[in-house]
Amino acid sequence: GKKVQVEFYMNENTFKERLKLFFIKNQRSSLRIRLFNFSLKLLSCFLYIIRVLLDDPAQGHGCFCLFLLHIWHWNIAYVPYFAYIYIYIYIHTHTHIYTYKYFFPFLSFSLKGNIWEQILRIPFLLEIINAVPFIITIFWPVLRNLFIPVFLNCWLAKHALENMINDLHRAIQRTQSAMFNQVLILISTLLCLIFTCICGIQHLERAGNRLTLFDSLYFCIVTFSTVGFGDVTPKIWPSKLLVVIMICVALVVLPIQFEQLAYLWMERQKSGGNYSRHRAQTEKHVVLCVSSLKIDLLMDFLNEFYAHPRLQDYYVVILCPTEMDAQVRRVLQIPMWSQRVIYLQGSALKDQDLLRAKMDDAEACFILSSRCEVDRTAADHQTILRAWAVKDFAPNCPLYVQILKPENKFHIKFADHVVCEEEFKYAMLALNCICPATSTLITLLVHTSRGQESPQSSEQWQKMYGRCSGNEVYHINLEESTFFAEYEGKSFTYASFHAHKKFGVCLIGVRKEDNKNILLNPGPRYIMSSTDICFYINITKEENSAFKNQDKHRKRHESKLSYHGASRLPVHSIIASMGTVAIDLQDTGCRTSSGPTLALPSEGGKEGRRPSIAPVLEVADSSSLQTCDLLSDQSEDETTPSDDEVSAGLEYAKGYPPYSPYIGSSPTFCHLLHEKVPFCCLRLDKGCQHNYYEDAKAYGFKNKLIIVAAETAGNGLYNFIVPLRAYYRPKKELNPIVLLLDNPYVDFRNIILYFSIYCSFFFYDNILKSFTITLIDDHSSHDQLKIKNIMARISLLFSSLSIITELTHPANMRFMQFRAKDCYSLALSKLEKKEREKGSNLAFMFRLPFAAGRVFSISMLDTLLYQSFVKDYMISITRLLLGLDTTPGSGFLCSMKITEEDLWIRTYARLYQKLCSSTGDIPIGIYRTESQKLTTSESQISISVEEWEDTKDTREQFNYRSNHRNSTSSDQSDHPLLRRKSMQWARRLSRRVPRHSGKTAEKISQQRMNLYRRSERQELAELVKNRMKHLGLSPAGYDEMNDHQNTLSYILINPSPDTRLELNDIV
Repeated sequence: GKKVQVEFYMNENTFKERLKLFFIKNQRSSLRIRLFNFSLKLLSCFLYIIRVLLDDPAQGHGCFCLFLLHIWHWNIAYVPYFAYIYIYIYIHTHTHIYTYKYFFPFLSFSLKGNIWEQILRIPFLLEIINAVPFIITIFWPVLRNLFIPVFLNCWLAKHALENMINDLHRAIQRTQSAMFNQVLILISTLLCLIFTCICGIQHLERAGNRLTLFDSLYFCIVTFSTVGFGDVTPKIWPSKLLVVIMICVALVVLPIQFEQLAYLWMERQKSGGNYSRHRAQTEKHVVLCVSSLKIDLLMDFLNEFYAHPRLQDYYVVILCPTEMDAQVRRVLQIPMWSQRVIYLQGSALKDQDLLRAKMDDAEACFILSSRCEVDRTAADHQTILRAWAVKDFAPNCPLYVQILKPENKFHIKFADHVVCEEEFKYAMLALNCICPATSTLITLLVHTSRGQESPQSSEQWQKMYGRCSGNEVYHINLEESTFFAEYEGKSFTYASFHAHKKFGVCLIGVRKEDNKNILLNPGPRYIMSSTDICFYINITKEENSAFKNQDKHRKRHESKLSYHGASRLPVHSIIASMGTVAIDLQDTGCRTSSGPTLALPSEGGKEGRRPSIAPVLEVADSSSLQTCDLLSDQSEDETTPSDDEVSAGLEYAKGYPPYSPYIGSSPTFCHLLHEKVPFCCLRLDKGCQHNYYEDAKAYGFKNKLIIVAAETAGNGLYNFIVPLRAYYRPKKELNPIVLLLDNPYVDFRNIILYFSIYCSFFFYDNILKSFTITLIDDHSSHDQLKIKNIMARISLLFSSLSIITELTHPANMRFMQFRAKDCYSLALSKLEKKEREKGSNLAFMFRLPFAAGRVFSISMLDTLLYQSFVKDYMISITRLLLGLDTTPGSGFLCSMKITEEDLWIRTYARLYQKLCSSTGDIPIGIYRTESQKLTTSESQISISVEEWEDTKDTREQFNYRSNHRNSTSSDQSDHPLLRRKSMQWARRLSRRVPRHSGKTAEKISQQRMNLYRRSERQELAELVKNRMKHLGLSPAGYDEMNDHQNTLSYILINPSPDTRLELNDIV
C-alpha cells in the first residue's frame, strides 16, 4: 500500500471552531477581546453620565404634547399620569453622544459570537435591551431622543470583568485565586447595585423633584447605609417602588455573596492562603516543613530562631499537611508571633503548595521528621521525598534536614546541613558513660541563652550554673579579633590560655582559610595565622562585647563566683577537657599504670611556698612536650596486655572496622580484635564450646561494665560503640560493653565481632558490677512505659549506678527522681515555671537529673539544626566533640578528675595553665557534685525503738484480748510516719509465733526491734545482697549507702578563671 497522509484535529479548522479558539480557548486573545468589551461597557456608562449632566427635563425634547412645556409651572400633584410616560421616554440627546452611546453597545452585541448559546442568559437579555433599540432608531430618526437604560451596561461590565480576570489568571498561570475573585465579585455587585439605583432614581425623579445625579448618589448612600436623614426623598410612586425593589434585591444578593466569601475565608484560614510573591521578593522568609506541628516543636523553633538579633526581620512560613490544633492556633494568635509566622496547610510534595510558600524565594527550608511515628523508616522516607521535592522545585534554596535513622542519610547527601537523630543520640549516650554530663554540655552549647537564668536564686550553685549556661560557640577571624589578634604567630595553646586568662573566653578550635575542616585543639605545634577562623566559647560574641579593665573589681568578682572549700560540704569535680589527637603532640608515653595525674612539682613541696606551674610557651619546642605517635603502641599501657585481655584471651589492634553498618558512616580508627570471634563467645549469659563463662563475674572484668538496654539492635548502636573504642582511648581504660537486646540480626553481628562487645538477655544479674546503664527509648508508648518501669526498679535496687535515660519529651523529665514530699524538688519545679514564664529556652535546665547528665531528650538537639542557619559550623563542631567525625590533627573529648594531690593547683586558671604547659589539653568546663541537704520524707523515716515500745504493749494487749489474729487496721493517724507494709508484716509475724519464755522470747523480741528499726533503703540493700548470695556473688562490693538522691550534680561551662577547684577524683 501507498502511504497516506493523515491530518489531525480537522474539527478545529472550521470557522465556528476558529472563532471559539480565538474568543474563548486562547487565553491571550480572549483576554484582549474581553478587555476591549469591558472598556466599551464602562465607556457607555460614562457617556450616560455625561448625557444626564447635560439633560434638562423641563425642555421636553421629543414630546408630542406641547403643553408639557407649561406643566412644570403647575403643582406637581395636578400633573396628568400620561405626562410621566412622556417625561420618562423622551430625553434630549446630542448627536455625538447619541452616536457613541448607542454604537458601543451595538458593537459589543455584534461581538457576542453564537447568539443561540447565550439566548437564555441574563447578560444576553441586557444586551438586547441596550442594543436593539439603537437598530430601530437608525431606521426611524424621530425616535433618537427615546430613552434607553444604558446604565444597565454596568452589569454587563461586571460580567466582562469576571471573565477577564479568569482569563488573566489563566494567562499568568496563577492558581488559588478564588478568594480574590469572590472579593472582586462582591465589590462589583455592590457598585452595580448602587450605580443602578442612582441612575434609576435620577431618571424617575425627572417627573418629580428633578434630582441631580449627586442628589441621587447622596440618597442611595444614605438609604443603603440605613441612616436615612430624610432631607432627600423620592416624591412619586415609581421612584419609591424602585427603592423598594433595589432594597429587596440587595437583601437577597449581598448575603449570598457574603456567605460565599465567608466560606472561602474559613477555607483560607484552614489552608493558610498564599505567601505573596511581592512579600517574598521584598522580605526574607524561611519555610518549615513538618508532618504534624506540635506546640513544643513550634516553640522550640521560634524561640531558638528568633533568639538571634539579625533574624528579627525574618518571616517563618510553616508548611504542614494537617490542620493546626487548638494550642498552635492560640499561640499563633499572639501578636508577637501573628506578625511573623504564617501557617499554610499543604504538602511539600506538591508543587502548588511549594509555590504558595514561595519556596524558590525562601532563605532556607527546614525539613523535620516525625520522631513519634511508630514506623521510623516510613517517617524518614517521607522526609527524603520532601527533600527531593524541594530540591527539584527550588535548587538554590539551602536545605536543613533532620533524619531519624543513619542508613537514610545517603539519600539526602545533597542537603546543606543534616542532623541524624540516632547518630547524635547514641554518641551522646556513649560519651556520657566516660565523660559525665556530656549530653548536658552539648545541650547547653546548642541553645541560645543570655546566661540570666535564676540570677536571684539563694543557691550559689544555681547562680553559677545559670550564668555558665549562657556560654555558646562563636567564631571570628583572627586579624579582626580583639581577643586573639595579638596571638598571631604564636601557638594555639598559648593563645587559648592567655585569651582565657585575659578575657575569660575559651578558644577551642581553628580553621584555616583555605580548608573546610575544623580542628579542635590542634595543640601547641599549631601556629596561629592572621587568616585563621577562631572558634571560642563565651557568653556572647566579641562584636557585642565591651572591654574594660576589671582589676579593681577582681576581689568583689572573686567573692561572688569562687567556692570556699572550708565552708562547704565534701565535693568532687570532674573537668571535661579536649585532649590533643595530633600524632606528634599527644603524650601517651607519660601515662602510668594508674592513669594520668597532675603531679606536684618538686619545687612546690617547700613549706610556705606556693607550687609553681611551667609557663605556656609561645612556640612549642622539642623539650616542651613529650611527643609520640598515637598510631603505634609506644606506651607501657599499649604494649603490655592487661589482665582483662589475658583472662578473656583478647588482643587489640588499631584499625578501621572492616564492616560499615550503613553507607555514609564516618570511618573511625578504633581498638579492634586481631581476629573476629564467633558470636557464641559474645553471649555473656550463655557458655559455648570456646568458653564456659555464663555471667559477668566469671570474666573477671577489672573495669566496670557499661550496659546498654535497647529494644532492637539498630545501626545507631554502631555510633555508641565507636566513641568508646576510639583509638585515642587507652586500652586499660576501655570499659566492657554489654548489650541487652533481642537477638540481633546478622549484619549487626558481623559489626560487633571485631569489638569486645557482649550480648545478654538477662538484666538484673548482669548489672551487679556495672558502671553505667544506658536506657534507650524507641519512641513507642508501650516500649517507653516498659523501659521506664525497668529504670524505676533498677534505680531503687542499685542506687549507686549511673543510669542515663533518653526521653522522647523533655517535659517527662519531671518524673525522674520524683519525690512528692521533697521540698527541694518542689522548689526546683517552681523555679522551672518561673523560667518558662520569662521565656527562657532552658527552663528545664535546673531539673537535677538533667543538670547531672542522667537524662536527656533528643528533641533538645533540634536547636542544633536551627542554630546552623546562623552558625553553619555548629553541626561539624558537635560531631567532632561527640567523636562522630575525626579530622587529622583535631582533638577529642575526654575527662580527668581532681584528686587530693591536685588541690595545690587551686583555681581553674592555674589548671588551664598546667594542662596547656604539660599535655597541651584545653579544659572547657567543670562537672561538680555536691552533697544535698534533703528534707526527710515519709518514705525515708523509720520509727524509733522507744516510740514503738510505747505503742507495742498497748496494741498487743488489745490484740490478745480481742483475739483478732488477722487484724491489721490499727490507727495510723497517731503515728503518720509508720511504714505500713513492714509494720503490718512484722505484727503478723509476732502474732503467729507462739509465746515463748526466757532466751527464746528475748531473741525474737530483739529481731522484731531490728526489723522495725530498718529503713526502706536498708530493706532494698538486704534484698540485693540476698540475691547476690543466691547467685554465688560476693555482696562485699555492694554499697547500699551510696545514693544519688542525696547529691546534686551540675556542669559549669567555661567558668571564671578564679573558680576554685574542689576535692576529688581522677583524670
